[in-house]
Amino acid sequence: MPKKKKVKKTKKIKKAKISKNLKVKNNLKTQERKTIIPGQEEKPEIKKVKKQATEKRIYNLKDFVVYPKHGVGKITAIEKAKIGDIDIQFYKILVEKEKLTLTVPINQQSKLRPIATINQINKCISILKTKPKIKRTMWSRRAQEYDQKINSGKIYELAEVVKDLNKNSDIIADQSYSERQLFEKAFERLKSEFEAVLKIGSEEVQKKMDKALGRTKISEEV
Repeated sequence: MPKKKKVKKTKKIKKAKISKNLKVKNNLKTQERKTIIPGQEEKPEIKKVKKQATEKRIYNLKDFVVYPKHGVGKITAIEKAKIGDIDIQFYKILVEKEKLTLTVPINQQSKLRPIATINQINKCISILKTKPKIKRTMWSRRAQEYDQKINSGKIYELAEVVKDLNKNSDIIADQSYSERQLFEKAFERLKSEFEAVLKIGSEEVQKKMDKALGRTKISEEV
């Protein structure tokens, strides 16, 4: 009988030790969670501040910029206005081709891009020299794609539209009205950026682009 009593005591001691160890482990886990949670909340806040800083870009007076939906424009003024208690600074951009003045807040600069570099212009010329890629889809769908590329503000996509819609001809029968409209819109947008980057006249740019497109005969006739 005394032997059995000793076994019961040892079992009770072991259970007490196990329960103490579990409590210690649970306390450590809760402490770890408390220390981890504030660290996780702070990280995204730091990233957000960094992103906001990198989005800002300063343009100066007389700088040429590209507004995707309207093409190349020139900054004519940097003005301030007060709306309620908030001071807002904005650019006034003149788009000569469309005889339009745009007002773009400085904190919405994602809508603007600087004009292309000479290397990008040279790449555009090489794009114009390549063969056109015409898809076999319906014209209405292709027209939408071309219009999206024109209004994207990306110079390489603009060059692709000019290349794909080029017919090497000025005969109206060779192009539908909508095709001709899209071609002329893309051609003029690209031409205006060529003028701003290369700093040469409209006629010289026209000859350069016509030569790349194989339209030299047309330009000579004009």
